[in-house]
Amino acid sequence: MHFAHRRRRVIAIVSSGIALIVLIVVGLFGLLRGPEKPSEDARPAPAASASPVPTARPDQPPPILTTKDPENFTRSVAGALFNWDTRDRVGLSDWAQVIVDVADTDEAPAVASDVRDYLPAAQMWQQLSTYGTRQWIEIESVAVPEAWATALEQAAPGQIPQGATALTVTGTRHRTGTWKTQALNTERQVAFTVFVVCPAKETCTLLRLSQPDQPLE
Repeated sequence: MHFAHRRRRVIAIVSSGIALIVLIVVGLFGLLRGPEKPSEDARPAPAASASPVPTARPDQPPPILTTKDPENFTRSVAGALFNWDTRDRVGLSDWAQVIVDVADTDEAPAVASDVRDYLPAAQMWQQLSTYGTRQWIEIESVAVPEAWATALEQAAPGQIPQGATALTVTGTRHRTGTWKTQALNTERQVAFTVFVVCPAKETCTLLRLSQPDQPLE
């Protein structure tokens, strides 16, 4: 329990510089309301997509990668956060649960709270479903932020769990759906930090997530 207390303390220290601002609406653009007239924000979706539409709808989201490599684990977590499809036979809670399932046991409640900041709220999910909305992320970089090195230098012995690290992800979030008969496609830049721990000879688990678009730098 003392170790868990120290771990939560570390995450609080590292995250103290991150503004606690919850984004009320994340990249809805033209998918939550129809444009009054054609614009650059509401353009026909390209014939070929970076995220192919599956021929069969899954009953469960794909699991996060089991690995001892922190970067591969972080990429898989990023995909679980952003790659979802309202047309699948999968509920909103299922998309969230697959991420909580890989959380460190002591941090699972906090991770569940973090995940809610990334996924649409239940009412918004219902609205997005009426437009057949799907979303995915195109990852551009995954890197350890400079602030993490500072945290390691300033931490007391044993304060940071062995094998813990922070990785900041940057990329482009794509969202596509249909307004009436018009296919719409929107995109925007995103950045966030994933805190993971990969102990020696053990697979990685998720400690915390930064606020969306408030990464450690």
